[in-house]
Amino acid sequence: VVPGETALAFYKAKNPTDKPVIGISTYNVVPFEAGQYFNKIQCFCFEEQRLNPQEEVDMPVFFYIDPEFAEDPRMVNVDLITLSYTFFEAKEGQQLPVPGYN
Repeated sequence: VVPGETALAFYKAKNPTDKPVIGISTYNVVPFEAGQYFNKIQCFCFEEQRLNPQEEVDMPVFFYIDPEFAEDPRMVNVDLITLSYTFFEAKEGQQLPVPGYN
């Protein structure tokens, strides 16, 4: 991905059980220092997703890397940014806080 250009990626999720599962995904960016330059435009994370028994779905993430990434001397040796997701089964009445800035 070229910094400043938008990109679209798909993550595959599968429910291997015989019961429906409702869950929430959280994301992680590695290396941690590059996370400030990762910008999601549209994402499935932090929203409940229902997967029926044995269902497999592709979930899109529309994003870009801030062009300032290329100007940051701390990023000079960073040529790979990894975006990963963890899918947690939602518990009734439990809500995950949405990250943000105060």
